[in-house]
Amino acid sequence: MPELPEVEVVRAGLEPAVTGAVITGVEVLDQRALKRHDPLRGDFAALLTGARIRGAVRRGKYLWFPLAGSSTDADVPADSSVGGDVLSGGDVLAGGDGLASGDVLTGGDVLAAHLGMSGQMLLREPGRDDKLTRIRLTLEHPEHGELWLNFVDQRLFGGMMIDSLVPTVDAQPAGFGGALEPGAWIPRTAAHIARDPLDPHFDDRAFFAGLARRRTGIKRALLDQTLISGIGNIYADEALWAARLHYDRESADIPLTRRRDLLEQVRGVLRRALAEGGTSFDAQYVNVNGNSGYFAHSLNAYGQQGKACPRCGGEIVRESFMNRGSHFCPRCQRKR
Repeated sequence: MPELPEVEVVRAGLEPAVTGAVITGVEVLDQRALKRHDPLRGDFAALLTGARIRGAVRRGKYLWFPLAGSSTDADVPADSSVGGDVLSGGDVLAGGDGLASGDVLTGGDVLAAHLGMSGQMLLREPGRDDKLTRIRLTLEHPEHGELWLNFVDQRLFGGMMIDSLVPTVDAQPAGFGGALEPGAWIPRTAAHIARDPLDPHFDDRAFFAGLARRRTGIKRALLDQTLISGIGNIYADEALWAARLHYDRESADIPLTRRRDLLEQVRGVLRRALAEGGTSFDAQYVNVNGNSGYFAHSLNAYGQQGKACPRCGGEIVRESFMNRGSHFCPRCQRKR
């Protein structure tokens, strides 16, 4: 499953190609990719056609694209101007970046996407198709011209939807938006997701306190997206190996100094994976150009069962865990 580094690589690759682009066409080739979309909001294709994409934003593993439409598309309240931009529908977005003259914010609507287990978002020249394309957006960019954005998903655990924005609970910017300041508004479906550890507004002390309250194994805590987002099986195993912690050690039993070290190891692993373009074991994870990441060559624990531990020489083992596997070194990650 794509984790924070893979999703951020996708976000960063999409940002320059979609920011300022107008969606001129929408083809839904498989309705199952819209299982997250509420039909009561309206027809997915009709809502998107003609909208302008303001940027690309991420929190944890969630992606969303704030939208703006022409001033003739919305019923605009008379007192809803902020900084010269017109806001409609009661939901407020930070104005400025990505807005063209005459644009309004259409009810705080965003195009939200989740990659699930095998989702991909691929930028293509018009006419270049991809096997298992579920949704195709035709974009007209002021600099790059016409582009196709293909949402490809083999296992159909991911999808797209039109979602509305709600305020963030801490009144801080919702996530990482690159050049776009996303404002303190987040898609409703992602509002329960905690900040990720690379977010400048991540609360270290609240995370440590959350670990102290949980009577569960530390790996389960790291995979709890309501406590800390963006971490999946791969990077949990790698961070726990780096911190010399057994995956099933009770989180409340870990001293504060070890919790601090674990968080630093989590951040280090995620940053290194980002620098190498994410982790690719097969064709299911690729960036927006279809290229693979290289962090798989730098893994110390995940997928390394039967090999020598790079630190102590003991044998890396794999144990069943939550319908998947945990990879660790029994010698230097002993369970207390």
